[in-house]
Order: sequence, then C-alpha cells, then structure tokens
Amino acid sequence: MAKYNDLSRSLTAFDQDSTLVAVIEMGSASWLVGGLVPGLSRDPSKKLAPEPVTLLRQLYRWRDEAVKAGHAIKRICVAYEAGRDGVWLARWLIEQGIEAYVIHPTSIPVSREHRRAKSDRLDLGLLQRGFLGWLRGERKHCSMVAIATREEEDGKRPLRERESLTGEVTRLVNRMKSLLAVQGIRNFNVKLKKAGEKLAELKTAAGEALPPEALAELQRTFARLRLAKQQIGEIDKRRGRQLAEAPQAGLNPMILILARVFGVGRMTAEALVREALYRNLRDRRAVARYVGLTGSPDESGKKRREQGLAKAGNGRVRRMLIQLAWRLLKHQPESALVRWYRARTVDGRRDTRKVMIVALARKLLIAFWELVTTGTVPEGMKLHPAQVAG
Repeated sequence: MAKYNDLSRSLTAFDQDSTLVAVIEMGSASWLVGGLVPGLSRDPSKKLAPEPVTLLRQLYRWRDEAVKAGHAIKRICVAYEAGRDGVWLARWLIEQGIEAYVIHPTSIPVSREHRRAKSDRLDLGLLQRGFLGWLRGERKHCSMVAIATREEEDGKRPLRERESLTGEVTRLVNRMKSLLAVQGIRNFNVKLKKAGEKLAELKTAAGEALPPEALAELQRTFARLRLAKQQIGEIDKRRGRQLAEAPQAGLNPMILILARVFGVGRMTAEALVREALYRNLRDRRAVARYVGLTGSPDESGKKRREQGLAKAGNGRVRRMLIQLAWRLLKHQPESALVRWYRARTVDGRRDTRKVMIVALARKLLIAFWELVTTGTVPEGMKLHPAQVAG
C-alpha cells in the first residue's frame, strides 16, 4: 500500500531563503494574492483578475524580483482555501511545476473576540501565517484538502446528481399530494406510471372535476416528476453498463467487492467507495474521523461531558452509513457486528438504540474499509458469490 500523505503538516524541509510563498484569497470577481518573497523587505500583495495565466505571471514576476535581490528561488508554494472554485487551479499549477495546496477552511485558527475585524487583507494574513506554519512542519496551524484527480472528481458526479434527483422526486411527489389534498383527494397514487393520464379523470371530494388551473399545475408537476425518474434510470443503467464492461478499471474492483455484501446495493457500494473508501487514509481512526463519526468531548477542570458527533467530515457518507446500519440489522443478523449491537441494546430503550446505531455505523465503515483494501471479511458477514468473468 502506498504511503499516506500527512495533510496536517509538510514533510519537506522549508528553506525560507529559496522558497517563494504565495496565498490567494479567491473571489468571483477578483483574486487577492499575497506573497512572501525572499530578499524583499515588504510582503507584496496584488489584486488580479481570476485567471490562472495572470496568477502565473505574477508568481514569475516575484521570482524574478527575488533573483535580482540575490536569492535563487528553488521552490514556489501556493495555497488557497477550499471553496466553490474547487481544486482545478491546484491541479493546473502542479502541471506548471508549482507546489499547490488547498487549505481546509475550518482548520485556520481565528480570533475569538466577539466582534473581530474582517477583510480580504486580514484573511490573507491569516492564510499566510497558517500556511507558513504548515510548511515549517508544525502541527495544528492548518490542514490540507486531498487534491483529487480529474477522474476521481468526475466519478462522483453521477452519484451526486442521482442524490439530487432523488430529493427532487420526493419534493415533487409531496407537492402533488398537497395539491390533491386541497381538493379533498387523498387516495390517489402519484407514483403510478400512468398517473398523468388519470389526473384528468379525478373528481374532487364534492364529486366535481378538478379546476382547470389546478389540473394544469398537477400535469406540469407530473411531467417534471417523470423526467426526474427517467434521468435516475439513465444514470443507473449507465453505471451498471460501465461496471459490466470494465470490472477491473479504476475503482470498479473495490465497488464489486463491497457490493457482494448482503444488504449493500450496487449504488450504495459505489457511493461509499467513491466518496470515502478509495482514499489512502492512515488508520482506522482516520477513517472514522473523515466522515465525522468520532466524538467531541468537552472537558475542562471537573467538567466531563460528550457533545455528540463531531460531524466535521463527509456528511453524505455519514447519513448513508447510518441508514445502512439499520438495514444490515435485517440482512446480516448472524454477523459479529450485529450481535455486538444486539447485546448492547437488550434494554430496548429507543435512546440506547439510537446511540448504538451510530457506533455500529462507525464499525461498519471501518470493516468495509478493511474489506476493500486488505480483503478481510468481517466475522459472520454473508457475501454473495463472486462472479467469474467468462
């Protein structure tokens, strides 16, 4: 297994006299770039148009100024906060031979004053101080986001689109039910394939035909519902076809291994792998911390209390795991993890079951991580037989 990257500190020696350090405060209209240039008494900053080529020219201009001051630049390091712009700029800078890093926004320490001054210039200073500490190898200054490849990033898009479409289906179904309830109609199944054709035949509670504007809105809503379901079906067919045609390509082997577990569907397996399990994480604790399934204790003096889940990780995976944990109670009754859960919830209390299902979700995530990375099958867990390619 490849060595993991310690994103909480740099493992490369930092020579301040030969390293140009730059941070970017990114906005939709402009970028504010600040630099720490060897040989210059000032810390220059420049507002630029949000274009990568313009940024590269500015970095090379500062490099030339450092060379004129007698400092040969061997290393250029650039960092910015993760946000809407994503990591495309980091990938592009790396292709140009520049070290680029994406800072996790919540890892930058800020003043706890009730009203603190805030501006792009002050935020740039915070980024610069945190980045310098990280480059020196000191912990707790900031942490970096793992820069996904184009293929890894693009592989998540269908599943995230499907999740959005599923939410849209639920919203549209509820909307149609509400519109029908206003007319006193409560027993009509809006999920039927031919529901759109039967809308015109519906009668209100008073035995009258639906009002024309209400009927028109229902028909338009049903058209959007049908389109959303059609798009979900297209995504499912495309993902299934890609797995069947190239079972050994990319992350497909991990997805197929996880999909063999009873109670884990193919789409769930793919979502878990592409969102979390493909990452080269350090150990079991790092796996649980990535999805926010670790605790957040509050201890000061004699006070000892638990604040609940940290919820600092991937919320999409966290919600999926808790749903999956409830599902596996039915599909994996003889597994060691389910027996462990049953033994700790014998009192039958609802609060106990809710707390322990989160613990079970954390154990499931770790067990699935070991299954797809080392092939270790959790004790007592049933698997579908492996499919042999003919």
